Amino acid sequence: MRIGRLCLIVLLVLAPAWGQKKQIQELQRDMALLQDEVRTMNERLTNLTVMVEQLLDRTSSTNTAVTVLESSLKDSLKKQQEAMAAPIATLGAKVDQMANEFRYVRESIADLNSRIGKMQAQIDDLKTTVQILSAPPAPPGAQPGSAPAAGSAEELFNSARRDQSGGKLDLALTEYQEFLKLYPNSDLAPAAQYSIGEIYFAKGDFEAAAKAFDLVLERYPENEKTPDATFMKAKSLAEAGQKRRAAVEFRGIVKKYADLPIAERAREELAKLGY
Repeated sequence: MRIGRLCLIVLLVLAPAWGQKKQIQELQRDMALLQDEVRTMNERLTNLTVMVEQLLDRTSSTNTAVTVLESSLKDSLKKQQEAMAAPIATLGAKVDQMANEFRYVRESIADLNSRIGKMQAQIDDLKTTVQILSAPPAPPGAQPGSAPAAGSAEELFNSARRDQSGGKLDLALTEYQEFLKLYPNSDLAPAAQYSIGEIYFAKGDFEAAAKAFDLVLERYPENEKTPDATFMKAKSLAEAGQKRRAAVEFRGIVKKYADLPIAERAREELAKLGY
């Protein structure tokens, strides 16, 4: 009995000690696990630190390379600009020189066209004078400057031209109109119709002038007066305020008569109109 009681006492004394030892073992196991996790995290942190350092090194290298490339590009661009500056300046000087030469040529051509126009007018006047001098004398009793009631086409035309040159525009206009009634198919008919347009233009009746020049183109489309009639029709329209219609006519002259001096005159008129 005593031995049994003694065993029981020993068991009662040792039971709490066994419980505490088990808890200590569990704590020690948990501590070991925690230490393993800390060790693993430290290793990961170390690896991450290495990667970050490597990334920083690469970034620094890249920045350095970009800086070097940027500097190289700037130097190359500067050298190219310096190399191109002289040729561009030379080219600009040549362009300016060519522009001045072209302007001089245009002015020379315009002056030449003006001289040709004056010479043509002098030739026309000379022809008229020759025709007047070669015409037979007026019949007795005829009044100077009066339109003959009847006669040859040349006599009537020369009389009208003489009165036009002398400033008797109304009388010349009547004579030209009478000439066209009597001799509509004469070789002088285009010139007579053209002269009617000139008289209206000189009197400032630009709408009537445009119509008169248009009749030259309508009735006598292919004759030596056609280019001049087209030009004067366009100019009459411009003076009448019909700039768009005038521009169309001037452009037609430039296209159709590109090889004639009148094309350059048409270009000048287009420039005056702002086209």
